[in-house]
Amino acid sequence: MPPFDPARAASYPAVIGCDEVGRGALCGPVMVAAVWFDPAALPADLLARLDDSKRLARPLREALAPLIRVHARVAVAAGSRALVDRLNVRGATLDAMRRAVLKLGLDAPVLVDGRDLVPGLSQACRAVVGGDRAVPQIAAASIVAKTLRDDLMRALARRHPDYAWERNVGYGTAAHRAGLTRRGLSPHHRRTFTRAFA
Repeated sequence: MPPFDPARAASYPAVIGCDEVGRGALCGPVMVAAVWFDPAALPADLLARLDDSKRLARPLREALAPLIRVHARVAVAAGSRALVDRLNVRGATLDAMRRAVLKLGLDAPVLVDGRDLVPGLSQACRAVVGGDRAVPQIAAASIVAKTLRDDLMRALARRHPDYAWERNVGYGTAAHRAGLTRRGLSPHHRRTFTRAFA
């Protein structure tokens, strides 16, 4: 069942939700979205369909992402492949989260999916384990971030067809690893994640 009940909309606070996609991928950026809305003002049918992006079928995610942009304040940022290799994936993720929240320009509390707090923010920040099923703004952020990153990886797949990114969006599936063995690294592969194939 979807986790957010429109009948309880007034009980969900108006906060900034922040989430990332792509931390465990072998290539491409970590994509972050920061989303603010007042749940009581969100259309009930949209609130009722929000969920952790991984639990939603692709067509539903792709239908929800533009609706979220219409009814919410949204900002995105990416931790590039180079930044992941320079800082590590956690550092690149937190840096992108900070930039996404700052882009919103809102003085609202920030709730982040996971265990890490975002550094460099002036407002209160709290980490929420399982936040994409507990905080509607985090769920919305996960949907926006995943659709953006998946679209990017499918576009890159047209230029780099050997890794099956159109199916695995950069994660380490058997087809992706076979492509690495056969073709080696692309410019988009994280060197710190793929040393064995260098």
